[in-house]
Amino acid sequence: MKSFLVIALALLFAPAALAQHQTFAVNPDASEVKMTLKTTHEVVNGTFHIQSGSIEFDRSNPKMSGSVTVLAGSGKTGNDSRDKKMNKDILKVDQYTTVSFAPKTYTGTIPPSGDSTIQVNGVFTLLGNPHDLTIPIRIHMDGSKATAKAQFVVPYVQWGLKNPSFLILKAENDVALDLNLVGQVSN
Repeated sequence: MKSFLVIALALLFAPAALAQHQTFAVNPDASEVKMTLKTTHEVVNGTFHIQSGSIEFDRSNPKMSGSVTVLAGSGKTGNDSRDKKMNKDILKVDQYTTVSFAPKTYTGTIPPSGDSTIQVNGVFTLLGNPHDLTIPIRIHMDGSKATAKAQFVVPYVQWGLKNPSFLILKAENDVALDLNLVGQVSN
């Protein structure tokens, strides 16, 4: 009788525990990464294409898994020669085709609907090198639809990338990124 009671309670509470685990599937066509690099001559703005993204999370546990992957060679700044130089000399897209962020943990609350801001700790991989990074992310949940937006700075020179400064044109050593992920949440 005791075994039956344990099994019955486990079956009764299992759906509630499983309902917490969800997956945010990113729609690459509706999502993008914008970059801003300040130079002495101009502010360079560009966009990158998101190749894929899937994040698994649990509202009752601060662990996350999955990744968001960006095609390194998809960057467009409106200047073809600058883009070729960025791809060849800075991002080295022949060797490193993607840039990615793999979340590991978060602090804050992810509500089933509405808005919230969480701090996501994870690994940002650039030129094949992993870097720990914490990103504040604003989330909006609307049924199964979700958006995740973040603005953060990547110290690309400190992380081993070449600064594109040339003669009197000087670029900052950090690049600002504006991430906009759109997708679906499922159990």
